[in-house]
Amino acid sequence: MAQIKPRTLSGFMELLPARQVQFDRMVETLRKTYSLYGFTPLDTPAIEASEVLLAKGGGETEKQIYRFTKGDSDLSLRFDLTVPLAKYVALHTGDLTFPFRRFQIGKVYRGERAQRGRFREFYQADIDVIGDGSLDIINEAEIPSIIYKTFTALGLKRFQIRVNNRKVLNGLFEILGLKEQAGDVMRTIDKLEKIGPEKVKELLVNEFSVPAATADQLLELLSTADPMAALNALKGQNELFDRGVEELSTVVNYMSAFGVPAENYQVDLTIARGLDYYTGTVYETAMLDHPEIGSICSGGRYDNLAEYYTNKQLPGVGISIGLTRLFFVLEDQKYLNDDLLTAPADVLVLPMTQDLSPAIALATQLREAGIRTQLYTENKKFKQKIGYADKLGIPYVIFLGEDEVKEGKAAVKDMATGEQLTQSMEEAIDRIRAGLAQRAEGTPIRDPHN
Repeated sequence: MAQIKPRTLSGFMELLPARQVQFDRMVETLRKTYSLYGFTPLDTPAIEASEVLLAKGGGETEKQIYRFTKGDSDLSLRFDLTVPLAKYVALHTGDLTFPFRRFQIGKVYRGERAQRGRFREFYQADIDVIGDGSLDIINEAEIPSIIYKTFTALGLKRFQIRVNNRKVLNGLFEILGLKEQAGDVMRTIDKLEKIGPEKVKELLVNEFSVPAATADQLLELLSTADPMAALNALKGQNELFDRGVEELSTVVNYMSAFGVPAENYQVDLTIARGLDYYTGTVYETAMLDHPEIGSICSGGRYDNLAEYYTNKQLPGVGISIGLTRLFFVLEDQKYLNDDLLTAPADVLVLPMTQDLSPAIALATQLREAGIRTQLYTENKKFKQKIGYADKLGIPYVIFLGEDEVKEGKAAVKDMATGEQLTQSMEEAIDRIRAGLAQRAEGTPIRDPHN
């Protein structure tokens, strides 16, 4: 029989065991952080009816979606976690308590062109707060604190949360006489960081018929060192603009109370986040030492989450982390903390007797003490047995021979230091626990710039 060459599809990430442990540790950190803020976990199906998933689709979404038929059913893989959330809330409105606060960490699928750092199957980590009819703006001020708490818990220090408000931008375009070109102008200024102000002005003037003087006025405002002062100076000319400035001021004023240091956030008037979806506060988060990476966490306020599924007004605010891409970037830039334990076990028990009963009992005792234990019974040479523990990074090896069994003790070797002690099980457990606690100190990310 001809063998098939094993391969992983382009755009799909597979990790070796140690890296998988590091990825799972990041996921667990996110779960703990989101739970601190009263978010409930949610899981929705990876496959939905295409008409449900594509209710808001069209254009690029339909081109990128994985769609297939099974019998008479037209099915699609979810391409984000927001549309399934909208369906979920619309379906269970009568059973949910509002504001509904959920987090979800799960895989999504997009059939886009695979390239370095961009994937077709990837994890997203989302949080959203959904209101029934209304949602207080304080929720929009709390979101940056969750972003800050999340990334500091992961171990990242040099990052900045950039905040803006879509009402400010839309009102500003009306003030400048750009209402008709608002969408095009919005998408163009969103490219400022990538292509620079000169190229943006050229596009505004030549492609979208924005007067040169107006383009200059807009770009000057967008680059001002004190955005809030510049915005306040324009108040009184447009109702939508004034409302946006007031909302943005409220968010900024509460952020320090929510524990976000001034160096970790900035009002950035260039942040737009798409045209139709967001209606209020918008966020993007950047790594200060790697601006070329772009946003590692983004989101914002929207007026009606589930308008395609229900007549109920369900406003919300949320953020999303592209976790697979973030992990790839962190690994690529040497941010992952390789000092943290990634071994599948804390202890490897090596029986040195014909009768395995004492070794089995010892492994059982260690597991009951909460210590991850592997019993090695393969018929290998002693050097190979030790090499097995060494390759996996298992921190402790216990040798159990006839003498240890008679004395009710165990010979415990610390693989890092080479120190080997014959101890009672109580002493061994205490020593192993202390060593594991020391190895567990630290965060999943170790910022190389600190």
